[in-house]
Amino acid sequence: MKFVKSSLCVALLGGLSFNALAEVDFYGKANVTLQSSDDGEGSFTEIKSNKSRLGLKGSEKISDGLEAVYKFEFQVDVSDADSKGDNDDNISARNQYIGLKGAFGQVVIGRNDTALKQSQGKVDLFSDLEGDIKNAFKGENRMGSSVSYASNSYQGFKLLATFVAEDSDAAGAKNGYSMAVTYGDAALKKSAIYAAIAADSEVNGYDVVRASVQGKVADFKLGAMYQTQEKVDGSSEADGYLLSAAYTMASNTFKLQYQAMNFKGSDDKTAISAGVDHQLNKNTKLFGFYSNFDMDNNVDQDYLGVGIEYKF
Repeated sequence: MKFVKSSLCVALLGGLSFNALAEVDFYGKANVTLQSSDDGEGSFTEIKSNKSRLGLKGSEKISDGLEAVYKFEFQVDVSDADSKGDNDDNISARNQYIGLKGAFGQVVIGRNDTALKQSQGKVDLFSDLEGDIKNAFKGENRMGSSVSYASNSYQGFKLLATFVAEDSDAAGAKNGYSMAVTYGDAALKKSAIYAAIAADSEVNGYDVVRASVQGKVADFKLGAMYQTQEKVDGSSEADGYLLSAAYTMASNTFKLQYQAMNFKGSDDKTAISAGVDHQLNKNTKLFGFYSNFDMDNNVDQDYLGVGIEYKF
């Protein structure tokens, strides 16, 4: 299976004409950590590939004001411990879609992050690491069999929407809907503030409402998120919040993040993460982090790691 998946990637590249290939954006990221992990039953040492990926994306003009757009992104486990190299999980699907872009915005069909997931922007400072908000919050969904819409920006505001067909890859799924309204630039390069409000209805078994905000003040970036979530069958309700702060000094960025999710009639969960990034150049950084999860059921989880990330 691994050979088949790799062959598909090679065939995709090889099947493009030279002129078409010149317009394709080939990109990727390798993020690997050496870490001491304790999932609640004792610590152990591991090497982890944190959502390392390869992708192709691009567009082609169809007519004045109309373009075809596409993306094919794959997750690659560069720390695969399988010595025989036949681990079927080495390559897996990420966002993969095709669609149209014009004055109306962009509409794509395939596999994509939901509007609610996209709405968080860069508030989560430990994305793809152990402190990722997906380990405490519901709603971080990438759904197959979906149609996604993103409007163009109007005075800083954008509308995002996702329709998830009931034949998606979520077990027992029904038609789901995800909506978001955002303001500003998530990277905080074109605006000093980013804010969003979003909601999921019957997406991956949950209804979720989320509000996010992040701002830049001098060398500080401060972020906050509030969320309510409930299983569609009403069996689990919770509300929680996140606070994050980053301070950049020369080539170093110091990060701190706190999360809390309070479940009604069940165990609460809190998490705190601290870390530092050291930027070697535009594409390469070294980093270290510590994350601790505290549950009311007396199970604590601790993660301490150092790693390297390279983007191209």
